[in-house]
Amino acid sequence: MTVQTTEEQLQRPPAEVRYADELAALRAADSDPRPPGWQLSLRAARRFITGDDSAGINRKFVGNPSLVDRALVTLATSRGLMLVGEPGTAKSLLSELIAAAVSGTSTLTVQGGAATTEDQIKYGWNYALLVSEGPSTRSLVPAPMLRGMAEGRIVRFEEITRCPLEVQDSLLSLLSERVVAIPELDGPDGMVFAKQGFNVIATANTRDRGVNEMSAALKRRFNFETVFPIPDLDTELALVEAEASALLRRSGVEAPPDRDVLEVLVGTFRELRAGTSHDGRAADRPSAVMSTAEAVSVAHAVGVRGWFLRGEAGSAADVVACLAGTAAKDSPEDLARLRRCLEQQVPRRRGGQWQALYDARHLLDG
Repeated sequence: MTVQTTEEQLQRPPAEVRYADELAALRAADSDPRPPGWQLSLRAARRFITGDDSAGINRKFVGNPSLVDRALVTLATSRGLMLVGEPGTAKSLLSELIAAAVSGTSTLTVQGGAATTEDQIKYGWNYALLVSEGPSTRSLVPAPMLRGMAEGRIVRFEEITRCPLEVQDSLLSLLSERVVAIPELDGPDGMVFAKQGFNVIATANTRDRGVNEMSAALKRRFNFETVFPIPDLDTELALVEAEASALLRRSGVEAPPDRDVLEVLVGTFRELRAGTSHDGRAADRPSAVMSTAEAVSVAHAVGVRGWFLRGEAGSAADVVACLAGTAAKDSPEDLARLRRCLEQQVPRRRGGQWQALYDARHLLDG
């Protein structure tokens, strides 16, 4: 039975689907010169990512616009782009937005991991056809890198430093020679040359071991850009509110998030992340990642908990209950650090929701 899937039925549509109208409007109005193989000019791609109120283009990446400029310029050259940074700093989101703007698709993606193989990067085989017909273009199964080169598109390589070194180095010839050799095929089919528009965006998490273990040869094929956490409270609060609201709507939650509750949530995350209280006092910093992405996840859980259990928006007590699962991921001691934060730092804050957060600290013991 065939089931028709609409955007509303997808948990997370890719950027080119979510923002199809904006991309179409930018392409129609884009009269600036474009790099070969690109669907948008650099200036139009930048507007798509950083926003343009006059054209009705929403801001999608909260970060330094000069980072976006440097990233786009890198991709217009023959060097790959490596985005590094703490977990949850929107490296993957930025790579997705850039790929959607430049190539019209962000789904040519390799997810790096200990089990990632070279076949998952370049190509594999349909073994039933391979046995019956031998090596041929029919039995060849192109992986994202081969497709990106053949179609002239951006390929995203997520968490590249989680891959074994020999798997990482399989990119060397692709990034330098811009060709994939398929020795099993004879004639012109045995070489796939990259078309204009092909390039690679890789991401690496600085919390993972391995980011410094890339070979020097592979590092030379990339320009490195660091994505930093959001520096100010108001910007982070607005982002968490927007993202959490969208997630709650998709989850069937009718009540919008309470901004005061979100302010308590984001403020607590920022103190735990920095290891410094709002008034400059030293605070215990957990080993768990207290990123903006984690704050959005907790805000989503708070709203779901409040709506489906009580029919209302989430409260500060829900924040405490949901924070426990975030803070205790890496070390049992992190839960104690969170408890000390609630007992020692929160009482210095003013406001009813901060008091409610303090009063609910016992939920960490449950």
